[in-house]
This record gives sequence, C-alpha cells and structure tokens, in this order.
Amino acid sequence: MSSSTPGKSGRTARTGEPGTTGKNVKAAKAATTAKAGKAAKEATTATEANAGKAAKAATTAKAAKAATKSKAAAATAKGAITARAAAPRKAPKAESHLAMVRRARRINRELAEIYPYAHPELDFRNPFELLVATVLSAQTTDLRVNQTTPALFAAYPTPEDMAAAVPEEMEEIIRPTGFFRAKTKSLLGLSAALRDEFGGEVPGRLEDLVKLPGVGRKTANVVLGNAFGVPGITVDTHFGRLVRRWKWTDEEDPVKVEAVVAGIFPKSEWTMLSHRVVFHGRRICHARKPACGACPIAPLCPSYGEGETDPEKARKLLKYEMGGYPGQRLSPPADYPGKPAPALGAG
Repeated sequence: MSSSTPGKSGRTARTGEPGTTGKNVKAAKAATTAKAGKAAKEATTATEANAGKAAKAATTAKAAKAATKSKAAAATAKGAITARAAAPRKAPKAESHLAMVRRARRINRELAEIYPYAHPELDFRNPFELLVATVLSAQTTDLRVNQTTPALFAAYPTPEDMAAAVPEEMEEIIRPTGFFRAKTKSLLGLSAALRDEFGGEVPGRLEDLVKLPGVGRKTANVVLGNAFGVPGITVDTHFGRLVRRWKWTDEEDPVKVEAVVAGIFPKSEWTMLSHRVVFHGRRICHARKPACGACPIAPLCPSYGEGETDPEKARKLLKYEMGGYPGQRLSPPADYPGKPAPALGAG
C-alpha cells in the first residue's frame, strides 16, 4: 500500500504542473496587455485632455488679447471723434480781395437787370430843387419830401426867393419832413450863399457844394450825379447797410465806405450803382427783416439767412413796385413800372 500512493501522487504532480504554468503565463500576458492598453488609453486621454485644456487656454488668452486690442481701438476711435467734435470748426476760407471785387461787380450787373429803371427818388426839375429836396430828406422818407416840396417851390422858386423867406412861414410848409426848424435854417443859409457867392446858381463842384449850410458829401454827390452828370457815390443808410451785408467793406464811416466802393467800381458806374443799391435796400434788403427768400441776388450774398428765407413769406415783405404798391415820386420817370405816389393828404 505504501508503494502505490507515492507513484500516483508523482504522476499526478508531473502531469498537472506543465498545464497550470502555461495557463498562468497566458493569463498574465493577457492581463499585462490589458493593463498596458488601459494605461496607454488613459495616457492618451490625459494627453488629449491636457492638449484641449492648453488649446482652450491659448484660445481664451488670444481672445482676451484681441478683446483688449478692440477695446483700445474703440477707445481711440471714440477719443478721436470726441476730439473732432470738441475742436472748433474751421472758419470758411477767407475770400480774396479779387474774388470780392468780382462778386461785387456781378451784383451790380444783376441789379442793373433787376432795376433798369433805377433813379433818384426825389422829384426835381433843376439843380436848385434837387439840392433843397436832398437837404430836406434827412431823417425822413423821400415820399414825405416829394409830398412837401410842391408847396415849398411854389412859394420860393429861386434861391433869391428862398433867401428872403420869413422863417416861420417856411417852417410851417416843411413841418411834415421833421426837424423843420433846423432844416429851415439850412435852407435859408444855403439860399443866401447861392445868391451872394454863386450868382444864384448851384455850383457843379464838390468842394463848393460842401461849403453850403446843411450840405455834406452825400448831398453833394446826389446833386453832382443827377443834376450835373458828374459821377458820385451816395452813401446813405441803405447803401451803407447793404455794402456791409455784402462784405464789400466793414467800414461804418460814410467817407471811408465811399472810398472803398470807389476802388471797386469804375467811375462811370458810381451814380447808377448808388441808385441800384438804394433801390434794392428799400424794396427787398430791409434793415430789420430783409426778404432773403425773394431776393434775386441771394446766391451772391454772404449774409443770406439774416431775414425771412421762406419764399412765400418773403414776397409779402416786398415794397413799392416790387410789392405792387405806389413808389415814392409823385412824378416818376416814364420807364418806372410802378404807380406814382399820392399827393400829401391824398392817401
């Protein structure tokens, strides 16, 4: 019995050891492969995750940098716009003297077409009547003077007659023109001077006319230009206002205005230029509310917009023949298109 047991065990052991070892090696190899695969997969996943995180971080940083740059650019642009808005606008390019002269002469040509009938708006038949009427026109309208002078010249037709007038009687006649006492004194003085120094005739020289009582450069130029045909520029309130609006000059003194305008236009244009400018000032380019919207020379006017620009409203501001109303002369020239003015007391 004892000899049979060990043999069986030995066989069993010898038979069993080789089979078990092969299986274990195979299992171990499989386990190792599986672990390696799992480890590799985990490593790959980790690498991918790290790469994703890195890429995301890089993208975020890039986006942040771009956003910062965009904000900076926007701030710069906004600052530039703000700076432009805050900065004062550049003034329009100054008009050269030559350009102003050309524009002024064009205005004169335009006015000549608009007012081909422009004329002195005082009624007169001779130099003496024009001289007296011009003196009376100070601080009043030509219409009022024209309504007053018929009675005055009927009573005192010559310098000799007027020089001998009773002051109180003359004052009563010219009372409607205003400042009648001062004007009576001037008329008596200039009439006596004409009688005593010029043989009862109105002189045709500027230097002689301005020596007469109540006669200045404006009055002298009116008389010379319209009674003697001697060119002269008449700077009255209308003329001065318009040449300043048109930027021909910024001078206020009439003598200086006359000198500037005389340098712009040829002498042959002086008298008619004066009439055209005064006509325009009385009819369209009013002192308080110019009718800009109805002004034919608006494109040439640097002061356009100071008055009414609506065409319909502006047309209602037009005066005399431009507005369909009577003019200022009781006896206007034949080519005047408007109606004569009414006599004193007639309307």
